[in-house]
Amino acid sequence: MQKDIQNDSSWHSSVHESVHDIEALIREYGNDVLRTAYMYVKDTHVAEDIFQEVFIKVYKNLSTFVGNSSIKTWIIRITINTCKDYLKSAYKRRVVPMTEYREDTISADSKYEEVEKRDTNHLIKETVLSLPAKYRDIVLCVYFNDMSIAEAAKTLNIAEGTAKSRLSRARQKLKDILEGRISDEFWSK
Repeated sequence: MQKDIQNDSSWHSSVHESVHDIEALIREYGNDVLRTAYMYVKDTHVAEDIFQEVFIKVYKNLSTFVGNSSIKTWIIRITINTCKDYLKSAYKRRVVPMTEYREDTISADSKYEEVEKRDTNHLIKETVLSLPAKYRDIVLCVYFNDMSIAEAAKTLNIAEGTAKSRLSRARQKLKDILEGRISDEFWSK
């Protein structure tokens, strides 16, 4: 009986440490997970559901993380896979989400540049999301999740050279699609 109590005590300690670890991971990478999920599913509520599902998976599998990549890379890979699973699911194909439509209101004191920048960012985001998956994934990893090429390659389970060539091709596709639609100074960045 005494042995069971000791095991129970160490178990509670272990659970407490795991909860602390997962809270730290949510604070550190939660925004990246939510942003990545939203970029895939384009629905705030679904992205929040995916966020929760990702961190449940992280919590359940944290002990299996072997460190072949950074923890961020591992979590983003889980996020991407969860998003892809959702997009392939029968639920997604059958359910039509009720989206709120609201008119963009521009206050009278808004500057033209701010409006133009917001429109440009929206156009770029929509164009990125319209790219084929292999190009969209690398762009999202590198530009939206601030990953290095090496981290993105690990996240996507591809060779680093493949990641570089996909990123180059994705940038060219974006340039071809967006040229003339956005300011030339964007391409010089």
